[in-house]
Amino acid sequence: MIDFTVTTEIGRPVGEVFAYVTDPSKLATWQTNTVSVVVENDQPLRLGCRLREVHRAPGGKKLPSLLEVSAYDPDKTFALHMLEGALPLDAHISFEPSHVGTLLSFRVHGQPRGLTRLMQPLLTRTLRKQFGQYLQTLKELLERKPMSKR
Repeated sequence: MIDFTVTTEIGRPVGEVFAYVTDPSKLATWQTNTVSVVVENDQPLRLGCRLREVHRAPGGKKLPSLLEVSAYDPDKTFALHMLEGALPLDAHISFEPSHVGTLLSFRVHGQPRGLTRLMQPLLTRTLRKQFGQYLQTLKELLERKPMSKR
């Protein structure tokens, strides 16, 4: 079983961080291996909504996946359940106010199938590092943006 959590604090209000993370058009700006994201039926993001994502694997191979929004509680929780894809991983992101702005926790979990199960320890280390880098990129992007006016 792959199961790990990476966290970061971002110097932005929870609402801004949640809005950015849950905007499919912004995914490739911080998850740098993302090639494309399309929300099925061009509907607003909400519970039950499905997304078709394409990510670039090492070596340039494109990996398509179909995900479903399994939790959507604005400014608190966002989760995706993988319905189809090469590596069945689910993601659960929580957002909490912190003294800096937002504490973001990103949990990744799933059970590899077939021969991939043999590579589970390596996959866990590689993915933990990759998602840690994603959060660092997200933090840098959001902290250099001008503050929004509310």
